[in-house]
Parts: sequence; C-alpha cells; structure tokens
Amino acid sequence: MRTIRNVHQRIIDAPPAAVGALLDRLAGEDDPLFPTPAWEAMRFDRPLGVGADGGHGSARYHVSAYEPGRSIRFDSPGMNGHHRFDVEPVDGGARCRLVHTLEMRPGMAGTLSWTLAVRPMHDVVVEEVLDNAERAATGRLARPATRWSPWVRALHRLAYGRPVAAAVPREARLARGAFDRTDFSDAWRLPLERGMDRDPGAWRGVLPFPVRGAEGRELLLGKDARHLDFRASVLVGDDDVTLTTVVRTRTALGRLYFGVVRHLHPYAARTALRRHHRRLALAAPSAGERHRPRVTP
Repeated sequence: MRTIRNVHQRIIDAPPAAVGALLDRLAGEDDPLFPTPAWEAMRFDRPLGVGADGGHGSARYHVSAYEPGRSIRFDSPGMNGHHRFDVEPVDGGARCRLVHTLEMRPGMAGTLSWTLAVRPMHDVVVEEVLDNAERAATGRLARPATRWSPWVRALHRLAYGRPVAAAVPREARLARGAFDRTDFSDAWRLPLERGMDRDPGAWRGVLPFPVRGAEGRELLLGKDARHLDFRASVLVGDDDVTLTTVVRTRTALGRLYFGVVRHLHPYAARTALRRHHRRLALAAPSAGERHRPRVTP
C-alpha cells in the first residue's frame, strides 16, 4: 500500500500572525479561506479545535491537532491518512508560507478514486484556499493559480448537491394563495452556501415564466393556459431556497395532460433548481474576495 503525498504552498506578503488569524477562522461563519459558495463549506460539530468532527462535501475528517495561528491537522480514518495546514515564517517574519500537506495510504479502490476524481478537485480547492488567503491577507492576488479544467468542471457538475423533497413552506404565502383550488403541489429545497445571493430577484431565471408577484423573499412565476394554470414560487431563506409548484386544472383535457406531465415534473423542477443554484454559486465572489481588505493605492 503506497503512500500518497500531495503538497501545495504559497508565499504570502503578510506576516505569519495575519495569515494565522485567517486560518483560525476556518470553518467558521465568517470563514475567509474555504472557497464557498462554489464548493460546499467546511463545517464541524463544534468550534475549531481538537476533537471537532465534520468535513466538506463527502470528505469526512476530524481535528486531531491544533496550534492557533500556526497549524491545523485533520485526520481522515476512511482514507487512512491526514491533511494539514501550516503557517511558516519567511524573511524573518516579514512574509510567510502557507502550506497544505496531504498524506494517506488508501487501498486500491481509494487510489483509483483519488487518481480519477478526488485529486483533480482537491488540487483546485486547495489552490483556491491559497488564493483566498492571499486576497484576504494582502487585499490583492498577484497571480490566480486556480484553473478549472473541463474534467474538473464535469466532476463538479456531477458532484453538485441535489434538491430534496420538502413540504410547501408556510412562508410561501404567494404559492399557497395562488389559486382557490390546488390540484397539485410539490416543493424542492437546496441549502444556500455562504456568499450565495439571497436576493429573490437573482432567482428570477430558475424557470422561463413571467413574474406574477413578489412579497418579501418570495418570487412567484407562472403561466395560464386554456386547460390548466401553473405557478412556481421561489422562496429564499437564510439557509436554503425552496422551489414550490402549484397547479390548477381547468378541463378534463387539462387533467389528462397533467396526469402524464406530473411524472416528468419532479425531474424538471429538480434540474431547474439545481442548474440555477450552481450558476449563481459559480458567479458569486469567493470567500477571499468577500473578506478582501481595502488597500490604499
């Protein structure tokens, strides 16, 4: 069983204490380093410290060592290894080096998974962390290291979160009051990552229908046809976004038509919500840009 070792590092024109302070905020609500919202945030079951359990996406690990302002080690039992961040002084402490090191001894299946899928995405995420550290510490980025290959884009699209079925939210008043009689309703929900746009207007493009109303954080889209009426509500909360559909049939032909369409509708609704969610996530500023300090020219 061979050892896999993967190292990324960046010289940052800021003292170790400045970059170490950023590292101490990793996985917090104001995390300036992990590249959300394009990637799922790093989260733990408690504040950053030894014993904290969590991870990001499908990667699970726990904090096994932590020296505030200097280093964090995460152990990954499932991959028989660990990864860590270290802040090292350079030039007598005028600058520093931020290093991410991963070492593991996976089995044959783990090695294949690492080679084909995990490493391409891992390399991008870590380089984006380093980009964010440089942005947040210095206010600028000399040379962005992040480049998404077509393969990484395909993997990201494949691994991106999928909506889950939900009850029609009580807060979706426009959807609940759209018709005097509702013959069909469903709702699909996706969590919102840090940094995602929570303005309902940004979700206008989730479906290609005219706007029928807006109230608070809810946007109502819809269209009336001869045989049925359709409304789609987008409710943007603090932590998630919910797409609700309500339908009222008018005629026997409308009931027959929707009797067929209702079997395809869940797939179409999930796809539309997921596609627009990903589009907004990729267009949003990353953590380092959101926490970029002002630099005097």
